[in-house]
Amino acid sequence: MYNKITNSVRASLGVIFSQAKTLAAIALFGIIPLLGGCDYLDVVPENIPTIDHAFRNRTEAQRYLYGLYSFMPDVGNFTQDPALFGGDEIWITVTEQVLFNSSITSYKRIAMGEQGTQSPFADYWTDKRKAGGGSLWTALSDINFFLENIDKPFDLPDYEREKWIGEVLFLKAYLHFWLFRQYGPIPLIKDNMSQSTGTDEIQRYREPVDECVDYICELLDQATEKLPLTIEDQGNEMGRPDKCIALALKAQILTYAASPLFNCNPDYADFKDKRGVALFPQDKSEEKEKWQRAADALKIAIETSHEGLHKLYDFRNYFSGASLLSDSTVLAMQVRGAVTECWNDEVIWGNPRINRNYDLQRMCSPLTALVQDNGGASTYNYAPTLRMVEQFYTKNGIPIEDDREWTGKDLWGLQTATAEHRQYIRQGFQTINLHFDREPRFYGAITFDGSTFYGMNRITSDNIANPQYLWLVELKYGTMNGFHNIARYSYTGYICKKLVHFRSSASETSATYTAVNYAFPIIRLADLYLMYAEALNEAKDAPDTEVYEYIDLVRARTGLEGVVESWDRYAVEAQRKKPLSKEGMRDIIRRERLNEFAFEGQRFWDIRRWKTAEILMNQPARGLDIYGATAEEFYRPVEIFPLKWEKKDYFWPISIGAILANQHLVQNPGW
Repeated sequence: MYNKITNSVRASLGVIFSQAKTLAAIALFGIIPLLGGCDYLDVVPENIPTIDHAFRNRTEAQRYLYGLYSFMPDVGNFTQDPALFGGDEIWITVTEQVLFNSSITSYKRIAMGEQGTQSPFADYWTDKRKAGGGSLWTALSDINFFLENIDKPFDLPDYEREKWIGEVLFLKAYLHFWLFRQYGPIPLIKDNMSQSTGTDEIQRYREPVDECVDYICELLDQATEKLPLTIEDQGNEMGRPDKCIALALKAQILTYAASPLFNCNPDYADFKDKRGVALFPQDKSEEKEKWQRAADALKIAIETSHEGLHKLYDFRNYFSGASLLSDSTVLAMQVRGAVTECWNDEVIWGNPRINRNYDLQRMCSPLTALVQDNGGASTYNYAPTLRMVEQFYTKNGIPIEDDREWTGKDLWGLQTATAEHRQYIRQGFQTINLHFDREPRFYGAITFDGSTFYGMNRITSDNIANPQYLWLVELKYGTMNGFHNIARYSYTGYICKKLVHFRSSASETSATYTAVNYAFPIIRLADLYLMYAEALNEAKDAPDTEVYEYIDLVRARTGLEGVVESWDRYAVEAQRKKPLSKEGMRDIIRRERLNEFAFEGQRFWDIRRWKTAEILMNQPARGLDIYGATAEEFYRPVEIFPLKWEKKDYFWPISIGAILANQHLVQNPGW
């Protein structure tokens, strides 16, 4: 008979698990293919393995370790990660029938207010399909079992044992954080209870926010002591945690803990568990202290990342042909490359499942030949909303609404591109003012009607002299990429260019698409810089040079001046001093994050922790009128789908089945 791994914790959390869950099943979860070269682990002994067998030697223990990695949520996979499809950044071209029946697109229903308690979308509390064949509670139970038994392999060197323990402590912290970010206060699975423990004892309570944060940070502190500074075996272990990753995650968690959603949130002032314990902190005297704690952790994470040779990405350091390109093309590639250049120096932590973004890249690539319409599931429909188009800065590095050069300008008025614009817009093409004179990140992220598209097998030349060298995309009604009788068109009139590696390409004679895969970034160095600026700004009475330094480093990478200089030189009079106040800098830092990390899944969580989702997610998503037959008809904003948000949506509902199974659990407010 199979030897059981501890199931008490799983049952106590209201998750329905097989009572015969075995080590063999865990082994079959498989290795994560770290660089696309490892197969899923399916080597199981002919005899049914026992617990002692699992840790009898290094090889068997390593199999167990790799099984734990398979539980990691698949960040950047649009079928698993709600942050890509579940917000207001993009819409996808699907029929209503597909929308309400496809697991791929059902996350859009989160944005449309369709979430529920019966079978929640993106259910990481109970859904065993979400992570390696078991829920995250399964993973935490199995992680504890690993930590209890890793001392047993006789041939495991001490240095490697310590490293593995550090990795598993990190995994334990990250999975707790994933649940905490999604559900708020959670039970803490510090250890496994014996199977003789009574039912009432094993049914755990949700713990207060501060206790959750402190415990996760404690785990990361322990992990940091055991992990190497950086990954040395880069051919096999990229994506596994090191000190830089552990410290970055700790800094991120503390930033969340200090943010309005989790700290002194009046909406949850009365939220208590069945013991009467308040689950959200309400002491306003600790607000600055929490931001300072986050700032201190961010400073350590940044310094350690620098020590580990992480630095902001520069396209010129990764592509020798960059010297042949215009400055405009290089600047537009800076952030696009920071995302899509696999394991570049800026990526502190990336998803090692690098073979998962083929469909995502194809969905973001325009048609270069009509024959490509037969691409099946890879139809491009990853369409940015008009809000994202409007959000990016002007070429002066400030919002459109603050820029005095844009005062009184008709955003929907038509303009013809001249030679001055040819790097980003086809010379002689007529499009709206909204597409002209924007910051380089806009042109590196958004494909619009008449825009250029750097890459697609044309990488050593751009429009410096010959305008035919860049792909030029038309999205108007009746064009190959516009709305017509084929399925592959943009629902909003825009396509997301940012997530496509510049060497990925489509054949002009077949439906073949070649994707250069990459590790979808989970934490970039720019993320730490902007969180550090945010934490410092909140901890101080007024912004100073230290606050400006880190946001300006991120801006300079794409050719923008510093915030103080930009607002002073280009802003309308009423906004010129905006960077000098704490409130003004708060708005600027948040806007900078939204621009820098557009389409990377960060916005989804940021607007929650800032508590701005209730404003943004209650405005209809807009796009251009793709049915318009003339330029005047096409270039007009229209509502494309409704967004609906209530305060209860800040946190996921726990499924009704889990609530019924565990008498100690309380449901999140509003559900």
